[in-house]
Amino acid sequence: MNHENFMYEALKSAKEAFDSDEIPIGCVIVKDGEIIGRGFNRRNSEKNVLFHAEIVAIDMACKHIGDWRLEDMTLYVTVEPCAMCAGAIIQSRIKRVVFGTYNNKFGCGGSILNILQDEKFNHQCEVVTNVLEEECKKIMQTFFKKKREKQLTDICI
Repeated sequence: MNHENFMYEALKSAKEAFDSDEIPIGCVIVKDGEIIGRGFNRRNSEKNVLFHAEIVAIDMACKHIGDWRLEDMTLYVTVEPCAMCAGAIIQSRIKRVVFGTYNNKFGCGGSILNILQDEKFNHQCEVVTNVLEEECKKIMQTFFKKKREKQLTDICI
């Protein structure tokens, strides 16, 4: 399985978030080499904390297959999942999580916690990290740099 190809697809979704002035995190879910779920952060536009990229992609994938169980599927996300998303990933029985860059503030795939592989749960995921890490970091860094510059401009006006 070529993880980079699908991570590029997740990055396309992250770019959609960036263009929508949302934190640029993108996600795709793959079954048998086909993308069946796609999402990007929409918390601001939807005015709802639940609209993380992973949750949106999981919802789409579940609707696509007509079940809540996403067994034998791989989730690609540009940034390490938070606690909420890691919990949803475990609940949906996703087999593998591939992420681009760690999240040292909220990450629950190995940074702060590792919910995805905690043996206390009845399901664990295989985790693959640092796929297209530089590209995934760069879109985040560019977004937050742009936000800081805008804040400084707003203060100076």
